[in-house]
Amino acid sequence: MFLLIFAQENLIFMAMKLVSWNVNGLRACAGKGFSDVFRRLDADCFCLQETKLQGGQLDLGFAGYRAYWNFAEKKGYSGTAVFTRHEPLDVRLGLGMEEHDREGRVVTLELERFFLVCVYTPNSQEGLRRLDYRMAWEDAFLDYLLALDGKKPVVVCGDMNVAHQEIDLKNPGGNRRNAGFTDEEREKFTRLLGAGFTDTWRHFHPALGGVYSWWSYRFQARQKNVGWRIDYFLASNRLLPYLTDAKIHTDILGSDHCPVELDLNF
Repeated sequence: MFLLIFAQENLIFMAMKLVSWNVNGLRACAGKGFSDVFRRLDADCFCLQETKLQGGQLDLGFAGYRAYWNFAEKKGYSGTAVFTRHEPLDVRLGLGMEEHDREGRVVTLELERFFLVCVYTPNSQEGLRRLDYRMAWEDAFLDYLLALDGKKPVVVCGDMNVAHQEIDLKNPGGNRRNAGFTDEEREKFTRLLGAGFTDTWRHFHPALGGVYSWWSYRFQARQKNVGWRIDYFLASNRLLPYLTDAKIHTDILGSDHCPVELDLNF
């Protein structure tokens, strides 16, 4: 949906649509209509998390798009990718830190006006057995974002594996010490926002509840809308004048997550 609008004084305005989706296995999602969704949403940049692929396992491409993949060392696990209509100035895979770069969790594109960072944040897992690692990841990721933000604004998108506020999940009381809703994870997210970033969905919908991006496959959670909002678009605060809309496409199936969207107009 790349759009150029010529206005007075020969100024050029550029509208961009960004989409992010945790596909929970791209090979499986491809068999559930992924290509149709991709074309329907018609994004300038389409970011994926949890692709669960290795190179050569899926032949998937779209006319007019370049694709950049970050595969996990472990087969069938994690992984991120970005399809883009815009040729990036630079592409980075990972954080540049070996201890955090084995799981294919980050793809960064440097575009003309901003950095686009696609991330799949580590899950603290059952029993919080990976919470300590998650905390170390959060610190490293924030440092990474701040270094980018020192050069030009940043848009961060992906499955960040945390429901920030009680409004962001159906049953906050029963999930206080569960992965994705611990005080530690929520505090790290608050710290990230305080470092100069905005949760774009909350920017446009500050008090809207009952809109989620992930539902368990168990207990008919999606049909009952017992969900969590853990998929985000964050933006450097200085990009706020250029944001035009943020959406959560709850009607789109194919994964236990649904796509989220950010629209900008430069």
